[in-house]
Amino acid sequence: MLDPAFWLAEHAGAQVVLLDVDADGRLDTDALRAELDAHGHETAFVSVMWANNEIGTVQPLDQVVAAARRHGVPVHADAVQALGQVPLDFAASGLDALTVSGHKVGGPHGVGALLARRELELTPVLHGGGQERGVRSGTLDVPVARSFAVAAELAVAEQEDFAERVGRLRDELVSAVVGAVPDAVLRGPWPATTTEGEVRRLPANALFTFEGCEGDSLLYLLDAAGVACSTGSACQAGVPQPSHVLLAAGVPEQVARGALRFSLGRTSTRADIEALAAALPDAIDRARQAGMTTG
Repeated sequence: MLDPAFWLAEHAGAQVVLLDVDADGRLDTDALRAELDAHGHETAFVSVMWANNEIGTVQPLDQVVAAARRHGVPVHADAVQALGQVPLDFAASGLDALTVSGHKVGGPHGVGALLARRELELTPVLHGGGQERGVRSGTLDVPVARSFAVAAELAVAEQEDFAERVGRLRDELVSAVVGAVPDAVLRGPWPATTTEGEVRRLPANALFTFEGCEGDSLLYLLDAAGVACSTGSACQAGVPQPSHVLLAAGVPEQVARGALRFSLGRTSTRADIEALAAALPDAIDRARQAGMTTG
């Protein structure tokens, strides 16, 4: 969502306001309400992730929608990560627009959907034959769209079972990582669910920081050991950059560089977690030694 927002700022005269988050990456709703009280009359829309892709934080959408509704400001949510992991109900959410994607639920890559209330006025960026009520002109790729629809239907139907099974594996993974590397720090909300049953974190996500390590070094070392994971950070021009998500949550830059994200899915097993726990200590030691050598 950031890149389109910054493009609008550069090319269309928009003003982008980035709101603070807490140490878990959860939106500061008091800051949102204060911003809307001061500038709600000139706010075009509010956009928020339903759940963060790096640290798994589920955002307080009900509070966001309620705050924006007081000022008549439409709200958009990026639900790409949330689909199939947490209950998703566009109509009940009160949102004005919502985006989802096929590749996160086993559907084809390159296909997604924008859900919007019928009364929401949208300005098309593609012009032509007037398809999709003039919002998105062009002949649709029906087989790909249908494949996405089937994948989404299955993901929603199986969401509860998936969340329960993968959530248990995620808990085991967290325990295994901390057991193997006691100074590893789990980032994002924990515990994942409150005593009242509120889901605070995606069930398939666990991102850790390992101080004294470079995430890229860990990535390669674990890959060589047969463990697939990601750094959770972006690389620009070949130069590793710490995650802007972690930095926004107050993690020091040097610590944020040692981030690794472990994602679970339908094929994940306890054996995968055991393999990670076995490979991790050596990878950490070698990465820290490399860091001391290069430092």
